Amino acid sequence: MATVANHYPLYYEATNERGLSMAALNFPDQAMYFPRTVCKDNIAPFELIPWVLSQCATVQEAKKLLLRLNIWMLPFSREYMLTPMHWLIADKTGSFVLESTEEGVRIYDDPVGVLTNGPAFPYHLSNLANYRYLHSTDQPSNFCGIPYSGYSGGMGAMGLPGDYSTASRFIKAA
Repeated sequence: MATVANHYPLYYEATNERGLSMAALNFPDQAMYFPRTVCKDNIAPFELIPWVLSQCATVQEAKKLLLRLNIWMLPFSREYMLTPMHWLIADKTGSFVLESTEEGVRIYDDPVGVLTNGPAFPYHLSNLANYRYLHSTDQPSNFCGIPYSGYSGGMGAMGLPGDYSTASRFIKAA
């Protein structure tokens, strides 16, 4: 999925022929990109997806490649703003999240294989604890030794967020 500008694809998400996938998601007020540096691979945000997918076949290869990364503050053109993004990188073995914030470039293992727009990925993982009682099936429960079964279908989803905020979408997808 991309927008083509001046004959260049500006990717939102893509998968290469080896099964490695990437998605760029909105990360406003938290993404930070840096000036060019001589000690790192300087890649602009709009170059990141094709740069990784053209060189890597697995999440492990991508992690290794990204250890040398500096996401530098180069917009695509004067017509396109420098878009604040964070990225999900995944293959059939797992996934991780890439974020560039004021602390620098960070790689987070993603045990749930989900990413939505901001806030930062550590918040989303912590927020999962608020919904630890949710389950994809109705679970038998017990109170004071008395067994209770659900009186209606879908009881395992009681308390599931219903709005379209990024935090709710993350919980629903996870």
